Formats: sequence, structure tokens, C-alpha cells
Amino acid sequence: MSSQRGAAAGREEPPPAELRAALTRGLQEQFPGVRVWYGDATGSWWALVPTVAGPRLVEAPTPQQLRDVIMSARSRG
Repeated sequence: MSSQRGAAAGREEPPPAELRAALTRGLQEQFPGVRVWYGDATGSWWALVPTVAGPRLVEAPTPQQLRDVIMSARSRG
């Protein structure tokens, strides 16, 4: 049923759990202090990025794009 809901919303199938876990670990290792997760309900990748101004919640459709968004959020401080 969830795959039908995602397909109806125009989203791709979510990556397998093992791949999501590996991608999450990789991003968290690359950016210590950043919390990363995949949103099953949204089909998006999320991160909570600590900045000088306080934590910032960011979202992207792919792990690669999330990496870019994290880098941008950290550089803006």
C-alpha cells in the first residue's frame, strides 16, 4: 500500500533499509554532529544541522543533494 501511495504522489520507491542505513552513516561520518534520516512518510532525506544561529532542519530528495544542502547550511552558519 505504501508503494502505491508513493507512486501516486509521483515519488520513487524508497531505497532498501540496508542502503538507507549505509547512506545515513556515511553522511553522519562526513558531517560529525549532523543528524541524518530518511523520511518514510515524505520520501525525502532530512538532516538537523547545528549552526551558530541554532539547529537548522534541511530536506532534499536524494542523499547527494542532502550533502550539498548540509554543506550550504554549515557555511551560512
